[in-house]
Amino acid sequence: MKDPSEYNVRAVERALQILNSFDDQHPERGLSEIAQYVELHKATAHRIITTLVNYGYLERCLDGQKYKLGLQLTDLGFKAIHRLDLRREAVPHMNQLIQKLGEACDLSIFDRGEVFYIEFAQGRYTLTVAAAVGQRLPPYCTASGKVFLADMPVEYLRDTIKQPLVAHTPKTITSMDKLLKTLDQVRKQGYAVDDEEMELGIRAVSAPIRNQSGMVMAALSIPGPTSRLTDETLPRIARTLVESTNDISRRLGWKG
Repeated sequence: MKDPSEYNVRAVERALQILNSFDDQHPERGLSEIAQYVELHKATAHRIITTLVNYGYLERCLDGQKYKLGLQLTDLGFKAIHRLDLRREAVPHMNQLIQKLGEACDLSIFDRGEVFYIEFAQGRYTLTVAAAVGQRLPPYCTASGKVFLADMPVEYLRDTIKQPLVAHTPKTITSMDKLLKTLDQVRKQGYAVDDEEMELGIRAVSAPIRNQSGMVMAALSIPGPTSRLTDETLPRIARTLVESTNDISRRLGWKG
């Protein structure tokens, strides 16, 4: 629960607003742009930016005129990730899945409308499909993303998904109506599949990890090449994966 906003320190609040001004559409910003965005005088913005640069939370771009987020933020983010009960419970199950299936396994959460990968475990095969820790992917064309979307009310879905739905491959779902039908199927079967929708030659199956109230808090996914994740092997992989995610969910307080 957040404390009342009257306790906010104004200088800290402004510094956080400056950091939050950077996103995928604006990975770099100049001083004037930042000052305008946070509605600060340029001199005030410059002092705060200089402090953030000195502590590693912002960095100067090569042109010397713009700024970007610094690596210190990444360090803090991973410290927070490594403290998650979710990760502590999930990693042993990920290793067990690798022993049973041979394929790689990744763990993700839903953050600001995207799938955010927080853990990856290498499979036994030489050819492994990997989602890098810290990588962000769109939800509508990934197995994990569909798991998160299937847990949302339809009216919230339309606000969450950026439209139009961009086609990454010829198999990408680009129709909202078709996506909604797919999410209905995800709810019924308890897992989601990415059938070469993000990258040709790659399939993935994903299942939800639920919290104490039953809401989806994370997703566990098994990606692999289509030569191994076939129509024949996918159902067995999905059953094994759902067993693991249900076990993790129960350890996190889910009563299902």
